[in-house]
Amino acid sequence: MPKSKILIADDNHTNVELLEAYLDGVDCEIAVAYDGRETLAKAAEFQPDLILLDIMMPKLSGFEVCKTLKQDPNARQVMILMVTALNELGDIERAVAAGCDDFLSKPVNKLELVKRVENMLKLRHVTDELERLRRYIDSMEDSTRPERLRQ
Repeated sequence: MPKSKILIADDNHTNVELLEAYLDGVDCEIAVAYDGRETLAKAAEFQPDLILLDIMMPKLSGFEVCKTLKQDPNARQVMILMVTALNELGDIERAVAAGCDDFLSKPVNKLELVKRVENMLKLRHVTDELERLRRYIDSMEDSTRPERLRQ
């Protein structure tokens, strides 16, 4: 299985360093973005399996970034964990409406973060494997179907 990729998107450098330190024991490659637009660019370039996404960022909010990624056919499979100081019910509802996969409030507990990240990465890889098997089965069915039925 390829090494997992995690993108940390937060405009606060201290928060980024803390999240990187918390993830030190997780076998993954990490990239960082410090605003919403940079997050979208890094997501396209780095192709992460998981994004730890702050909501309150400059240029584009985490809500906007999440919604944009989930509407993009090339990025919608990326798991998004919102990590934010906002913890009102309305904020959680907006995050879910934007398409986030999970929500974690600051201050972040290291154990909780690591367990959620590990579980989300497992789910991401299982989903990828299921999609690969589905495509393989479809291709096998196409190759065994008589030519007149394939058209």
